[in-house]
Amino acid sequence: MTPDQLKKARIIATACAENVSLPLRSRVWRGMAGEFSGAGSGSSLDFQDHRNYAPGDDPRHINWQAYARTGSYTMKLYREEVRPIVDIVLDVSESMFFEEEKATRVAELFYTVVTSSHKAGAATNIHLLKGSSHRQIPFEAVLSDQWYSIATELTDNLPNQAPNLEILPLRSNTIRVFISDLLFPDDANPVLRHFTQRQGSLVLLCPFSQSESHPGWQGNYEFVDAESGTKHPHRIEPSVMRDYKKTYNQHFSLWHNAAMKHQSPLARIPSHLDLMDALQLDAFKTGALDVSF
Repeated sequence: MTPDQLKKARIIATACAENVSLPLRSRVWRGMAGEFSGAGSGSSLDFQDHRNYAPGDDPRHINWQAYARTGSYTMKLYREEVRPIVDIVLDVSESMFFEEEKATRVAELFYTVVTSSHKAGAATNIHLLKGSSHRQIPFEAVLSDQWYSIATELTDNLPNQAPNLEILPLRSNTIRVFISDLLFPDDANPVLRHFTQRQGSLVLLCPFSQSESHPGWQGNYEFVDAESGTKHPHRIEPSVMRDYKKTYNQHFSLWHNAAMKHQSPLARIPSHLDLMDALQLDAFKTGALDVSF
């Protein structure tokens, strides 16, 4: 992608992030002070409950009106407000950027998620993953569009296998956002189990192009493997097209079923529509993203 294309994608995504957010309010958080509901009691302005006073309690939270009535010390409990924790993982394998239209959608989704997480005040870690290669990058690398050049420098020694999730330093009790086309042959369940371990919640955002889902191939073609770059001549007959579409649909049906089993919303995001129109097809319905008009 060119610098102008990255800048345009970032501008579109920044505008989108004004009305789109990660599903951060769908869970109870533990961690640093912030604005989201926590698992304990704290010092926010949102009253939660009463309990008896115990030595060491903050006297500022004693319910003096109740003491005047009953002669007993009780404490006012307030909802704990904590800072959510988000791990964003972008699959930067070659198939994600093989076509300009799809590459643009990948960039838009990445910018949207990072911007939304940053706007929410989340403690955000950002990871680029390509097969067995990984790089954690700061927010500034996204804001300055440098993430793409970093992504292109990553190498993959096993291009036709699932990315190696073991190398990701995922934190516990986080929302993990995985942006990937999921076009690798491995079973979905190990991937989902890894992302949801250690009290993790997973959101899957899957960009795709029409040339993948509804190709119009007929006759002789020379196909190029997006990951390895190798070329394969094939003649495409109607029966081959039927088999391809059947296999493609089965692949994502298995992913959807596995995602439901692991309570991980999966949204497929087409690349031929405007970003907000594309998100409205699946992302909001599945709960992968929240809309905040």
